[in-house]
Amino acid sequence: MASYPAPAARLVAEMTTAAAADPARAVAFQGAPGANSHRAALEALPHCLPLPCFSFEDALEAVKDGRAGQAIIPIENSQHGRVADIHFLLPESGLSIVGEHFMAIHACLMGLGTGPFTSAYSHPQALGQSRHYLRERGIVPMSYADTAGAAAYVAELGDPAAAALAPRIAAELYGLTLVEENVEDAHDNMTRFVTLAREPLELRTITGPAITTFIFEVRNIPAALYKALGGFATNGVNMTKLESYQRGASFAATAFFADIVGAPGEPAVDRALEELTFFAKDLRILGTYPLERARG
Repeated sequence: MASYPAPAARLVAEMTTAAAADPARAVAFQGAPGANSHRAALEALPHCLPLPCFSFEDALEAVKDGRAGQAIIPIENSQHGRVADIHFLLPESGLSIVGEHFMAIHACLMGLGTGPFTSAYSHPQALGQSRHYLRERGIVPMSYADTAGAAAYVAELGDPAAAALAPRIAAELYGLTLVEENVEDAHDNMTRFVTLAREPLELRTITGPAITTFIFEVRNIPAALYKALGGFATNGVNMTKLESYQRGASFAATAFFADIVGAPGEPAVDRALEELTFFAKDLRILGTYPLERARG
């Protein structure tokens, strides 16, 4: 907790104690209290006990060692693509994806008063997304490790000329004045979060449309990917996401991260996955879970 500003560290201690008393309800997230992942936990699982963790690895470890029943992490953003390292962290964690949640991302200007402000602290991504707003007002962007931590830092700093760009919840938690909402330059910023647990969902509990996330590897030979994916087309299985990434430094084989609409046990999905195994290796299903938002 020494890595958090003092106002955030106090909240981390309180939330950690509450989660320890009922770990089954605890949901681990990365960031300081008031982060967008904190918001996502409260939206996706309203009765949870949010458990702040300093890194993504810490959040996943909290589930693995039983300090939290679930973790919620951002996996991709509509403006910036996939979250760095998440394709490596998910498979290595040994956890299963059990849900997804889409959340609009908005930045709010907050401070000890109503300004005028000469500087604004936030994560570099949030600062970049609000650069026109800040420039028009002569506010100097100041980089900080995360948005909610920036709000806690401004509360600790005690400078009325310093502001933060952070989620609305951060102003409430750190006693800051909410000066203006939705100050980002583009308002169509959406992040997809996934929730993870030690055990996969039982397929019979999914009553509506499902989505399945998996990874696989193909050799770098002509038409390898085309052949690997052919079964999804011929069986009418909708693949809504396909991203490549490299494992290791050899560049001899390419790994892929994919989402399909459907679940194992459905004949079309089973046939497509069986055909995939003829042309790919290391197929691993990371989770089958309810489809929160229709694709296509």
